[in-house]
Amino acid sequence: MTRSKNIAVLGSTGSIGQSALEVVRALPNLNVLAISGHRNLEKLVDQAREFSPQFLVAADPEAAKAFEFPRLPGTEILIGPDQLERIASLPEVDTVLAAIVGVAGLPSTWAAVASGKTVALANKETLVVAGHLMTEMADRSGARILPVDSEHSAVFQALKSGTRAEVGRIVLTASGGPFRDFDSNQMKCVTVEQALAHPTWEMGQKITIDSATMMNKTLEVIEAKWLFGLKPEQIEVVIHPQSIVHSLVEFVDGSTIAQLSPPDMKLPIQYALTYPDRVLGPSPRLDLTQAMKLEFYPPDVDRFPALELGFEVVKFGGSTGAVLNAANEAAVAAFLNQEISFTDIVTACREILDQHHYEPHPTLSQLIAADRWARQEISKWMIA
Repeated sequence: MTRSKNIAVLGSTGSIGQSALEVVRALPNLNVLAISGHRNLEKLVDQAREFSPQFLVAADPEAAKAFEFPRLPGTEILIGPDQLERIASLPEVDTVLAAIVGVAGLPSTWAAVASGKTVALANKETLVVAGHLMTEMADRSGARILPVDSEHSAVFQALKSGTRAEVGRIVLTASGGPFRDFDSNQMKCVTVEQALAHPTWEMGQKITIDSATMMNKTLEVIEAKWLFGLKPEQIEVVIHPQSIVHSLVEFVDGSTIAQLSPPDMKLPIQYALTYPDRVLGPSPRLDLTQAMKLEFYPPDVDRFPALELGFEVVKFGGSTGAVLNAANEAAVAAFLNQEISFTDIVTACREILDQHHYEPHPTLSQLIAADRWARQEISKWMIA
């Protein structure tokens, strides 16, 4: 990198945010201008002591009220979710790492895109819920949305081998989670502890459960449509247990380009933060002196019905993404609280999606209303 970049790490206390700060430690040209957290304020303060950001945002007012902030020279402490939008819009911010989990990350990502920022997007829900609005906004503002998900980063890198018109299809890889070999009876008895034990990735609770149901891949299918302007028939999913091949792009002549690396999020994060440069960083290297095997299997949609929901949303668009995402967030929270079973998560999402009033061209306010409705319907579904 030939110049310094000021970055705002929104969601710095989560798994993606912490990995991003590991990258920053290794790259002196990245300057942390702002960090934010929700409830883990002790970690947020520790990060502020190390990186000396100009701004620290405690997004949860109740958590902030109960927390005694120490003196942090040179760092201004801001309270409340609206401050995230302010930070994302600051003129001195070059890149916003959008790593807030769930639809909670939508307003700040929206603000960053509206301000024409480079957005390193780890918050896939933003495009799942409002992909058509977000991409239109980026076109108007000149914002650049760079993928942080390992699968979409892999596609983004592989696309450098040809033009968009030459793309036949993309193939998103999925680890299959901890239950790729479970039968339907075993799936019904899955516990929270089992679902949180991912075999290859270390992630937050919500995304780990999404990986176990394969809803995470469902959301990534939808995200891919908006990131790369693809048709439903141009997106496929394959199970790859080793998580070494992160995704593939097949061009119209039959040539397939894949991106490989160990399962570690620092590499896609670094590529988004330093783009268009590639620099030496802290990511582990693929050791080809050791014997290994790379396996690929078609997904079993009978055991993992979440995948079908993703392709429906890609096909119909409109309000479907907002409803599916909200229903899933609420259902996952209920499962983590042991209020519903593991298999109930996708079942509930299916029913709520089928029941909702479809709006083909929703406004942002209509999407927010659809999100609220879906969450309420999950609560009703649990009682019924």
